[in-house]
Amino acid sequence: MHKLTTLPNGLKIILTPIQGTKSVTVLCLVGAGSRYETRDINGISHYLEHMFFKGAQRYKNAAEVSTAIDSVGGDFNAFTGKEYAGYYVKLASHQKEVAFDVIGDMMTGATFLPEEIEKERNVIMEEYNMYQDTPMYQVGWDFERLLFGDQPMGWDQIGTKQTIQSFQRDQFVKYKESLYTPDNTVISISGSYDENEVMQLIGKYFTMADSKRAFDFKPYVEMLTEKKLIMQHKKTEQGHIIIGFPGLPARHKDEYAEKVLSVILGGNMSSRMFMHVREQKGLCYYVRTGTDDYSDTGAITTSAGADLKRVDMAIEAILHEYRLITKEVVSEAELKKGKEFMKGKIILRLEDSEEYAHMMGKQALIYPTVRSVDEILKKIDAVSVDDIKRVAQELFAEDKMKMAMIGPFDDEKHFDSLLQYK
Repeated sequence: MHKLTTLPNGLKIILTPIQGTKSVTVLCLVGAGSRYETRDINGISHYLEHMFFKGAQRYKNAAEVSTAIDSVGGDFNAFTGKEYAGYYVKLASHQKEVAFDVIGDMMTGATFLPEEIEKERNVIMEEYNMYQDTPMYQVGWDFERLLFGDQPMGWDQIGTKQTIQSFQRDQFVKYKESLYTPDNTVISISGSYDENEVMQLIGKYFTMADSKRAFDFKPYVEMLTEKKLIMQHKKTEQGHIIIGFPGLPARHKDEYAEKVLSVILGGNMSSRMFMHVREQKGLCYYVRTGTDDYSDTGAITTSAGADLKRVDMAIEAILHEYRLITKEVVSEAELKKGKEFMKGKIILRLEDSEEYAHMMGKQALIYPTVRSVDEILKKIDAVSVDDIKRVAQELFAEDKMKMAMIGPFDDEKHFDSLLQYK
Protein backbone atom coordinates (compact mmCIF):
# COMPACT_ATOMS: atom_id res chain seq x y z
CA MET A 1 0.00 0.00 0.00
CA HIS A 2 1.36 3.41 -0.93
CA LYS A 3 1.96 6.21 1.56
CA LEU A 4 1.76 9.88 0.59
CA THR A 5 3.41 12.55 2.74
CA THR A 6 3.52 16.31 2.18
CA LEU A 7 6.35 18.19 3.88
CA PRO A 8 5.85 21.71 5.33
CA ASN A 9 7.46 23.26 2.23
CA GLY A 10 4.94 21.50 -0.05
CA LEU A 11 7.22 18.73 -1.32
CA LYS A 12 5.26 15.51 -1.80
CA ILE A 13 6.77 12.10 -1.15
CA ILE A 14 4.99 8.93 -2.22
CA LEU A 15 6.33 5.56 -1.10
CA THR A 16 5.21 2.31 -2.72
CA PRO A 17 6.82 -0.93 -1.49
CA ILE A 18 7.16 -3.96 -3.78
CA GLN A 19 7.52 -7.30 -2.07
CA GLY A 20 10.17 -9.73 -3.26
CA THR A 21 12.38 -7.28 -5.14
CA LYS A 22 15.94 -6.17 -4.37
CA SER A 23 15.82 -2.98 -6.42
CA VAL A 24 14.47 0.50 -5.83
CA THR A 25 13.59 3.40 -8.10
CA VAL A 26 13.94 7.01 -7.01
CA LEU A 27 11.96 9.28 -9.32
CA CYS A 28 11.65 13.05 -9.13
CA LEU A 29 8.67 14.50 -11.03
CA VAL A 30 8.20 18.24 -11.58
CA GLY A 31 5.24 20.07 -13.10
CA ALA A 32 7.36 21.62 -15.84
CA GLY A 33 6.32 20.22 -19.21
CA SER A 34 5.82 21.91 -22.54
CA ARG A 35 2.33 23.15 -21.60
CA TYR A 36 4.02 25.69 -19.34
CA GLU A 37 5.84 27.31 -22.26
CA THR A 38 5.13 30.32 -24.42
CA ARG A 39 5.96 30.39 -28.11
CA ASP A 40 9.28 32.21 -27.61
CA ILE A 41 10.52 29.55 -25.15
CA ASN A 42 8.94 26.50 -26.80
CA GLY A 43 11.30 23.61 -26.09
CA ILE A 44 12.90 24.99 -22.92
CA SER A 45 11.41 22.25 -20.69
CA HIS A 46 13.10 19.57 -22.77
CA TYR A 47 16.39 21.48 -23.11
CA LEU A 48 16.43 22.07 -19.35
CA GLU A 49 15.98 18.33 -18.73
CA HIS A 50 19.20 17.74 -20.69
CA MET A 51 21.05 20.44 -18.77
CA PHE A 52 20.41 18.89 -15.36
CA PHE A 53 22.81 16.09 -16.31
CA LYS A 54 25.63 18.49 -17.27
CA GLY A 55 26.92 19.33 -13.83
CA ALA A 56 25.97 20.51 -10.35
CA GLN A 57 27.74 21.03 -7.00
CA ARG A 58 28.93 17.50 -6.15
CA TYR A 59 28.88 15.93 -9.61
CA LYS A 60 30.58 18.50 -11.82
CA ASN A 61 29.80 17.14 -15.28
CA ALA A 62 27.98 14.41 -17.22
CA ALA A 63 30.90 12.01 -16.85
CA GLU A 64 30.79 12.21 -13.06
CA VAL A 65 27.01 11.68 -13.04
CA SER A 66 27.16 8.61 -15.27
CA THR A 67 30.21 7.19 -13.48
CA ALA A 68 28.49 7.42 -10.09
CA ILE A 69 25.50 5.42 -11.32
CA ASP A 70 27.40 3.02 -13.59
CA SER A 71 29.71 2.18 -10.69
CA VAL A 72 26.81 0.56 -8.82
CA GLY A 73 25.14 -0.98 -11.87
CA GLY A 74 22.21 1.42 -11.89
CA ASP A 75 20.00 2.73 -14.67
CA PHE A 76 19.13 6.39 -15.06
CA ASN A 77 17.23 8.57 -17.47
CA ALA A 78 14.91 11.54 -17.79
CA PHE A 79 11.92 12.55 -19.88
CA THR A 80 9.79 15.57 -20.66
CA GLY A 81 6.08 15.42 -21.40
CA LYS A 82 3.44 18.05 -21.92
CA GLU A 83 2.59 18.42 -18.22
CA TYR A 84 5.67 17.30 -16.32
CA ALA A 85 9.31 16.25 -16.47
CA GLY A 86 10.89 13.32 -14.67
CA TYR A 87 14.35 12.19 -13.51
CA TYR A 88 14.99 8.73 -12.14
CA VAL A 89 17.63 6.29 -10.97
CA LYS A 90 16.93 2.58 -10.55
CA LEU A 91 19.48 0.47 -8.70
CA ALA A 92 20.08 -2.25 -6.14
CA SER A 93 18.33 -1.32 -2.91
CA HIS A 94 21.46 -1.35 -0.76
CA GLN A 95 22.95 1.34 -3.07
CA LYS A 96 19.93 3.65 -2.80
CA GLU A 97 21.86 6.58 -1.33
CA VAL A 98 23.63 7.04 -4.68
CA ALA A 99 20.26 7.73 -6.32
CA PHE A 100 19.25 10.34 -3.75
CA ASP A 101 22.69 11.94 -3.92
CA VAL A 102 22.78 12.25 -7.72
CA ILE A 103 19.18 13.39 -8.27
CA GLY A 104 19.26 15.69 -5.25
CA ASP A 105 22.42 17.33 -6.56
CA MET A 106 20.79 17.88 -9.96
CA MET A 107 17.62 19.38 -8.55
CA THR A 108 19.24 21.67 -5.99
CA GLY A 109 22.65 22.51 -7.44
CA ALA A 110 22.59 22.45 -11.26
CA THR A 111 25.05 25.02 -12.64
CA PHE A 112 23.96 25.46 -16.29
CA LEU A 113 27.44 26.46 -17.41
CA PRO A 114 27.37 28.48 -20.67
CA GLU A 115 29.90 26.18 -22.35
CA GLU A 116 27.76 23.14 -21.50
CA ILE A 117 24.66 24.88 -22.85
CA GLU A 118 26.45 25.45 -26.16
CA LYS A 119 27.63 21.84 -26.41
CA GLU A 120 24.17 20.51 -25.64
CA ARG A 121 22.62 22.82 -28.22
CA ASN A 122 24.25 20.75 -30.96
CA VAL A 123 23.07 17.50 -29.35
CA ILE A 124 19.47 18.71 -29.20
CA MET A 125 19.60 19.94 -32.78
CA GLU A 126 20.63 16.44 -33.85
CA GLU A 127 17.80 15.00 -31.76
CA TYR A 128 15.46 17.38 -33.58
CA ASN A 129 16.85 16.23 -36.94
CA MET A 130 16.44 12.59 -35.93
CA TYR A 131 12.74 13.14 -35.27
CA GLN A 132 12.37 14.97 -38.59
CA ASP A 133 13.94 11.97 -40.35
CA THR A 134 11.68 9.46 -38.56
CA PRO A 135 8.16 9.60 -40.03
CA MET A 136 6.66 7.46 -37.24
CA TYR A 137 7.63 10.22 -34.78
CA GLN A 138 6.90 13.17 -37.00
CA VAL A 139 3.40 12.12 -38.00
CA GLY A 140 2.44 12.07 -34.32
CA TRP A 141 3.62 15.64 -33.84
CA ASP A 142 1.78 16.69 -37.00
CA PHE A 143 -1.41 15.11 -35.69
CA GLU A 144 -1.16 16.92 -32.35
CA ARG A 145 -0.64 20.21 -34.16
CA LEU A 146 -3.78 19.56 -36.23
CA LEU A 147 -5.90 18.36 -33.31
CA PHE A 148 -4.87 20.81 -30.58
CA GLY A 149 -4.08 23.86 -32.70
CA ASP A 150 -1.66 26.73 -32.13
CA GLN A 151 -1.36 26.54 -28.34
CA PRO A 152 1.13 24.71 -26.09
CA MET A 153 -0.80 21.40 -26.35
CA GLY A 154 -0.23 21.47 -30.11
CA TRP A 155 3.44 22.46 -30.13
CA ASP A 156 6.33 20.03 -30.51
CA GLN A 157 7.92 19.39 -27.12
CA ILE A 158 11.44 19.66 -28.52
CA GLY A 159 10.77 23.19 -29.77
CA THR A 160 11.75 24.70 -33.11
CA LYS A 161 15.16 25.22 -34.68
CA GLN A 162 14.83 28.91 -33.88
CA THR A 163 14.03 28.48 -30.19
CA ILE A 164 16.65 25.76 -29.67
CA GLN A 165 19.28 28.09 -31.11
CA SER A 166 18.12 31.04 -29.00
CA PHE A 167 18.15 29.75 -25.40
CA GLN A 168 20.58 31.39 -22.96
CA ARG A 169 21.59 30.63 -19.38
CA ASP A 170 19.42 33.30 -17.77
CA GLN A 171 16.32 31.73 -19.36
CA PHE A 172 17.13 28.32 -17.87
CA VAL A 173 17.72 29.82 -14.43
CA LYS A 174 14.46 31.79 -14.53
CA TYR A 175 12.42 28.80 -15.73
CA LYS A 176 13.91 26.51 -13.10
CA GLU A 177 13.31 29.00 -10.29
CA SER A 178 9.71 29.47 -11.45
CA LEU A 179 8.68 25.80 -11.63
CA TYR A 180 11.23 23.57 -9.88
CA THR A 181 9.77 24.41 -6.49
CA PRO A 182 8.85 22.09 -3.59
CA ASP A 183 5.10 22.56 -4.03
CA ASN A 184 5.43 21.55 -7.71
CA THR A 185 7.60 18.47 -7.10
CA VAL A 186 6.98 14.86 -6.14
CA ILE A 187 9.58 12.31 -5.10
CA SER A 188 8.29 8.82 -5.80
CA ILE A 189 10.11 5.80 -4.38
CA SER A 190 9.13 2.27 -5.29
CA GLY A 191 10.70 -1.11 -4.62
CA SER A 192 12.63 -2.37 -1.60
CA TYR A 193 13.47 0.25 1.04
CA ASP A 194 13.28 1.18 4.69
CA GLU A 195 10.87 4.08 5.16
CA ASN A 196 12.82 5.83 7.92
CA GLU A 197 16.05 5.61 5.95
CA VAL A 198 14.38 6.97 2.82
CA MET A 199 12.92 9.97 4.67
CA GLN A 200 16.34 10.72 6.16
CA LEU A 201 17.95 10.61 2.71
CA ILE A 202 15.35 12.99 1.30
CA GLY A 203 16.03 15.40 4.15
CA LYS A 204 19.76 15.11 3.52
CA TYR A 205 19.84 15.55 -0.26
CA PHE A 206 16.69 17.48 -1.25
CA THR A 207 17.20 20.79 0.52
CA MET A 208 15.04 22.77 -1.89
CA ALA A 209 14.50 26.50 -1.45
CA ASP A 210 11.21 27.27 0.28
CA SER A 211 9.51 28.85 -2.74
CA LYS A 212 6.21 28.49 -4.58
CA ARG A 213 5.44 27.73 -8.22
CA ALA A 214 5.33 31.04 -10.07
CA PHE A 215 2.66 30.14 -12.64
CA ASP A 216 0.48 27.34 -13.98
CA PHE A 217 -0.22 26.34 -17.55
CA LYS A 218 -3.23 27.89 -19.27
CA PRO A 219 -6.33 25.71 -19.62
CA TYR A 220 -6.76 23.96 -22.94
CA VAL A 221 -9.08 25.73 -25.37
CA GLU A 222 -10.74 23.50 -27.96
CA MET A 223 -9.82 24.83 -31.39
CA LEU A 224 -11.47 22.30 -33.68
CA THR A 225 -11.67 23.67 -37.21
CA GLU A 226 -13.06 22.29 -40.45
CA LYS A 227 -9.53 21.31 -41.47
CA LYS A 228 -9.38 17.52 -41.26
CA LEU A 229 -6.05 16.68 -42.86
CA ILE A 230 -2.41 17.64 -42.48
CA MET A 231 -0.13 16.12 -45.10
CA GLN A 232 3.67 16.21 -45.29
CA HIS A 233 5.27 15.24 -48.58
CA LYS A 234 8.35 13.11 -48.01
CA LYS A 235 10.04 10.30 -49.91
CA THR A 236 9.28 7.21 -47.84
CA GLU A 237 8.84 3.51 -48.49
CA GLN A 238 5.46 3.37 -46.75
CA GLY A 239 2.72 5.82 -45.91
CA HIS A 240 2.54 6.78 -42.24
CA ILE A 241 -0.93 7.79 -41.10
CA ILE A 242 -2.71 8.68 -37.88
CA ILE A 243 -6.48 8.92 -37.80
CA GLY A 244 -8.03 10.07 -34.56
CA PHE A 245 -10.39 12.20 -32.55
CA PRO A 246 -10.39 14.40 -29.43
CA GLY A 247 -10.37 12.12 -26.42
CA LEU A 248 -11.25 12.32 -22.76
CA PRO A 249 -9.20 14.06 -20.06
CA ALA A 250 -7.70 12.07 -17.23
CA ARG A 251 -10.10 11.29 -14.39
CA HIS A 252 -13.13 11.66 -16.66
CA LYS A 253 -15.95 9.35 -15.56
CA ASP A 254 -15.53 7.37 -18.79
CA GLU A 255 -11.73 7.26 -18.66
CA TYR A 256 -11.52 3.48 -18.39
CA ALA A 257 -14.32 2.85 -20.87
CA GLU A 258 -12.27 4.82 -23.40
CA LYS A 259 -9.12 2.85 -22.59
CA VAL A 260 -10.88 -0.52 -22.91
CA LEU A 261 -12.45 0.71 -26.16
CA SER A 262 -8.98 1.48 -27.53
CA VAL A 263 -7.77 -2.01 -26.57
CA ILE A 264 -10.70 -3.66 -28.36
CA LEU A 265 -10.11 -1.51 -31.43
CA GLY A 266 -6.34 -1.72 -31.79
CA GLY A 267 -4.56 -2.43 -28.53
CA ASN A 268 -3.09 -5.84 -29.30
CA MET A 269 -2.54 -8.49 -31.97
CA SER A 270 -6.05 -9.91 -31.65
CA SER A 271 -7.75 -6.50 -31.80
CA ARG A 272 -10.18 -5.46 -34.51
CA MET A 273 -7.80 -3.11 -36.32
CA PHE A 274 -4.94 -5.60 -36.30
CA MET A 275 -7.06 -8.52 -37.49
CA HIS A 276 -8.94 -6.56 -40.17
CA VAL A 277 -6.34 -4.13 -41.51
CA ARG A 278 -3.22 -6.29 -41.23
CA GLU A 279 -4.14 -9.97 -40.96
CA GLN A 280 -7.16 -10.10 -43.28
CA LYS A 281 -6.30 -7.39 -45.79
CA GLY A 282 -2.49 -7.23 -45.48
CA LEU A 283 -2.49 -3.44 -45.80
CA CYS A 284 -0.09 -2.48 -42.99
CA TYR A 285 2.88 -3.71 -41.03
CA TYR A 286 1.95 -1.82 -37.89
CA VAL A 287 -1.51 -0.68 -36.88
CA ARG A 288 -2.45 0.23 -33.32
CA THR A 289 -4.95 2.29 -31.38
CA GLY A 290 -4.17 4.16 -28.17
CA THR A 291 -5.18 7.05 -25.95
CA ASP A 292 -3.40 10.09 -24.55
CA ASP A 293 -4.98 11.76 -21.55
CA TYR A 294 -4.05 15.08 -19.99
CA SER A 295 -5.52 17.20 -17.21
CA ASP A 296 -8.19 18.81 -19.37
CA THR A 297 -8.15 17.10 -22.77
CA GLY A 298 -7.05 13.97 -24.57
CA ALA A 299 -6.87 12.08 -27.86
CA ILE A 300 -7.74 8.63 -29.18
CA THR A 301 -5.83 7.64 -32.31
CA THR A 302 -5.02 4.81 -34.67
CA SER A 303 -1.54 4.79 -36.24
CA ALA A 304 -0.52 2.72 -39.24
CA GLY A 305 2.31 2.24 -41.71
CA ALA A 306 0.68 1.32 -45.02
CA ASP A 307 1.68 0.05 -48.46
CA LEU A 308 2.05 3.19 -50.60
CA LYS A 309 -0.14 1.78 -53.36
CA ARG A 310 -2.92 0.84 -50.94
CA VAL A 311 -3.00 3.74 -48.49
CA ASP A 312 -6.56 4.51 -49.61
CA MET A 313 -7.64 1.00 -48.66
CA ALA A 314 -5.90 1.24 -45.28
CA ILE A 315 -7.66 4.52 -44.48
CA GLU A 316 -11.02 3.07 -45.47
CA ALA A 317 -10.41 -0.09 -43.41
CA ILE A 318 -9.53 1.93 -40.30
CA LEU A 319 -12.59 4.14 -40.71
CA HIS A 320 -14.73 1.03 -41.16
CA GLU A 321 -13.68 -0.21 -37.70
CA TYR A 322 -14.29 3.18 -36.10
CA ARG A 323 -17.79 3.31 -37.58
CA LEU A 324 -18.62 -0.33 -36.86
CA ILE A 325 -17.98 -0.08 -33.13
CA THR A 326 -20.42 2.86 -32.91
CA LYS A 327 -23.17 0.80 -34.54
CA GLU A 328 -22.99 -2.55 -32.78
CA VAL A 329 -22.71 -3.72 -29.21
CA VAL A 330 -19.48 -5.62 -28.56
CA SER A 331 -19.93 -9.11 -27.18
CA GLU A 332 -19.39 -9.87 -23.52
CA ALA A 333 -16.53 -12.18 -24.55
CA GLU A 334 -14.75 -9.42 -26.50
CA LEU A 335 -15.25 -6.97 -23.65
CA LYS A 336 -13.86 -9.45 -21.13
CA LYS A 337 -10.82 -10.10 -23.33
CA GLY A 338 -10.14 -6.36 -23.58
CA LYS A 339 -10.48 -5.80 -19.85
CA GLU A 340 -8.36 -8.79 -18.88
CA PHE A 341 -5.67 -7.71 -21.36
CA MET A 342 -5.57 -4.24 -19.86
CA LYS A 343 -5.49 -5.50 -16.28
CA GLY A 344 -2.81 -8.06 -17.08
CA LYS A 345 -0.56 -5.46 -18.69
CA ILE A 346 -0.90 -3.19 -15.66
CA ILE A 347 0.07 -6.02 -13.31
CA LEU A 348 3.06 -7.01 -15.47
CA ARG A 349 4.29 -3.41 -15.69
CA LEU A 350 4.08 -2.95 -11.96
CA GLU A 351 6.57 -5.73 -11.31
CA ASP A 352 9.06 -3.05 -12.38
CA SER A 353 9.82 -0.49 -9.67
CA GLU A 354 10.41 2.18 -12.31
CA GLU A 355 6.91 1.74 -13.77
CA TYR A 356 5.34 1.69 -10.32
CA ALA A 357 7.17 4.84 -9.22
CA HIS A 358 6.00 6.63 -12.36
CA MET A 359 2.36 5.58 -12.04
CA MET A 360 2.10 6.65 -8.41
CA GLY A 361 4.23 9.76 -8.75
CA LYS A 362 2.25 11.09 -11.71
CA GLN A 363 -0.98 10.77 -9.76
CA ALA A 364 0.47 12.52 -6.71
CA LEU A 365 1.75 15.39 -8.86
CA ILE A 366 -1.26 16.06 -11.08
CA TYR A 367 -4.42 14.66 -9.53
CA PRO A 368 -6.20 15.44 -6.25
CA THR A 369 -6.18 11.79 -5.15
CA VAL A 370 -3.95 8.76 -5.72
CA ARG A 371 -5.66 5.56 -6.78
CA SER A 372 -4.25 2.21 -5.74
CA VAL A 373 -3.79 -0.57 -8.27
CA ASP A 374 -6.80 -2.38 -6.82
CA GLU A 375 -8.96 0.71 -7.33
CA ILE A 376 -7.83 0.99 -10.95
CA LEU A 377 -8.53 -2.69 -11.64
CA LYS A 378 -12.02 -2.33 -10.16
CA LYS A 379 -12.75 0.63 -12.43
CA ILE A 380 -11.70 -1.43 -15.44
CA ASP A 381 -13.93 -4.30 -14.30
CA ALA A 382 -16.88 -1.90 -14.03
CA VAL A 383 -16.86 -1.07 -17.77
CA SER A 384 -19.90 -2.53 -19.56
CA VAL A 385 -20.74 -3.28 -23.20
CA ASP A 386 -23.19 -0.36 -23.11
CA ASP A 387 -20.38 1.93 -21.91
CA ILE A 388 -18.24 0.91 -24.89
CA LYS A 389 -20.94 1.70 -27.45
CA ARG A 390 -21.96 4.96 -25.76
CA VAL A 391 -18.39 6.26 -25.49
CA ALA A 392 -17.60 5.19 -29.06
CA GLN A 393 -20.62 7.11 -30.32
CA GLU A 394 -19.62 10.18 -28.33
CA LEU A 395 -15.99 10.14 -29.47
CA PHE A 396 -16.06 8.96 -33.07
CA ALA A 397 -18.15 11.75 -34.59
CA GLU A 398 -17.34 12.24 -38.27
CA ASP A 399 -17.09 16.01 -37.91
CA LYS A 400 -14.34 15.63 -35.29
CA MET A 401 -12.22 13.20 -37.32
CA LYS A 402 -8.62 14.25 -38.06
CA MET A 403 -5.80 12.65 -40.05
CA ALA A 404 -2.07 13.29 -40.36
CA MET A 405 -0.02 11.55 -43.03
CA ILE A 406 3.55 11.50 -44.28
CA GLY A 407 4.70 10.01 -47.56
CA PRO A 408 5.27 10.74 -51.26
CA PHE A 409 1.74 12.11 -51.64
CA ASP A 410 0.52 15.30 -53.31
CA ASP A 411 -3.24 15.03 -53.80
CA GLU A 412 -4.52 16.51 -50.56
CA LYS A 413 -8.06 16.89 -51.87
CA HIS A 414 -8.25 13.18 -52.66
CA PHE A 415 -7.21 12.07 -49.18
CA ASP A 416 -9.42 14.68 -47.56
CA SER A 417 -12.38 13.23 -49.45
CA LEU A 418 -11.74 9.81 -47.89
CA LEU A 419 -12.34 11.10 -44.36
CA GLN A 420 -15.97 10.16 -44.07
CA TYR A 421 -17.91 7.13 -42.96
CA LYS A 422 -19.43 4.96 -45.66
